[in-house]
Amino acid sequence: MDHIYIKMKRLVFKPTSRGLQRALLTLLTLGTLEVSAQTARTISVEEAVNLGIQNSKYLKLSQAKIEEAVSRFNQAKDEALPKASASYAYSHATFLSDKFEMPGGNEPLNLPSKADAFIGTLSLQEVIFAGNKLKYARESTDLLTRIARLDADKQQEEIAYDIINACYNLYKVQQSRKVVEQNLQAVEQQLKQAQQFFSQGLVTKNDVLRFQLQKNNIQLTGVDLETNGRIVNYNLDILLGLPETTQLQIREFGLPNAQPAILGSLIDTALSNREEIKQAELRTRLAETTIKSTKADLLPTLAATGSMYYINPTSKLVPKANTFLAPVSVGAALSWNIDRLWTNKNKVSEAQVQKREAETSRDINVDNIKTEVNQDFQNFNRSVERIKILENSIQQAEENDRILESKYRNNIASVTDRIDAQTQLFQSQINLELARADAGLAWYTLLKATGKIK
Repeated sequence: MDHIYIKMKRLVFKPTSRGLQRALLTLLTLGTLEVSAQTARTISVEEAVNLGIQNSKYLKLSQAKIEEAVSRFNQAKDEALPKASASYAYSHATFLSDKFEMPGGNEPLNLPSKADAFIGTLSLQEVIFAGNKLKYARESTDLLTRIARLDADKQQEEIAYDIINACYNLYKVQQSRKVVEQNLQAVEQQLKQAQQFFSQGLVTKNDVLRFQLQKNNIQLTGVDLETNGRIVNYNLDILLGLPETTQLQIREFGLPNAQPAILGSLIDTALSNREEIKQAELRTRLAETTIKSTKADLLPTLAATGSMYYINPTSKLVPKANTFLAPVSVGAALSWNIDRLWTNKNKVSEAQVQKREAETSRDINVDNIKTEVNQDFQNFNRSVERIKILENSIQQAEENDRILESKYRNNIASVTDRIDAQTQLFQSQINLELARADAGLAWYTLLKATGKIK
């Protein structure tokens, strides 16, 4: 705005056509920047959740962890494939002496001045039996992969709930601002009426000041709501992956039509759906697999082997027929680490302790989930009851406000009574909007507790 003022000031002193063009260009540019800086968007809760999940950096990190676990699983499967190795070497030897005498006085051997040789080997090994350790390794990595996927599912539910919570917080602010605007208009009308009565000598200056003070208080509430709205809006933009300048407007939504089932049914649903229970069960199975794998170390390992050697003592890379050796051998190898009979005992004990820890962790999760579902169930029912009570309070406050307004017009009620009635109605209206939003959020909180928020 300062730039606009400068340009307009120049126009006053230098009213040239060129200056006018520059001023108009500045106005258009600033207007464009202001529009682009504040992009408005109306969005529903469902759209916000989908957008937030799509752009979530946390979920991208969870997906990377899943891919890492899948890679480890594939590596475990690769361990069951045959092992193979190949080598090919060339060697050159130079003899410092051309004769070699054998012990015992035999004729000395005549040696060449140099010797060349090409030596190649190819070997294959296939494990036939290793106590099923490869099988248990595959099972362990498969269980870890499934645990990683459950972690991602749990992360997605947490993100969805955070977005829903932020949407309801923004909705609370927006609805409260509407109530503030309505009450501010009503107070302004009362202030004009009080000023008119004061000019006629029907009320005192203090009565007018009381209405002005009430207007100021409502305006202060509006300022607080505006600040809170900017904070919540900015945080929600970050969650959704939108530009931070996007002004979000949440579509109005009422209470969910569905009513919760009985508490026992909700708890059963939670124990069937919650990722914590599924993960605890997988960790128990993982501990059992670890015990089996540790015990498998006590067994011997049987492997089939095959080797081929290539020996070329000539100096030529491609020798003539019958001037090289190429023996092939096949066999079986049986190995047994006997020391595992007395060194594995404590390893098995450790794996058994880990299994008991996993089972105990599952029992703790079951208790925590039951407590959580019960608390959220009671909170939702309380929220619904609060709405009913506040709706009755609104009717009573409206009737009280109407009566006192009539009495005040007829100079029967004091300005204090009139303002108190209007304040009660104002507060009741805000409380009702907040209660409706709290009830909707309580419903989603209950869905989250039962593992069905998605």
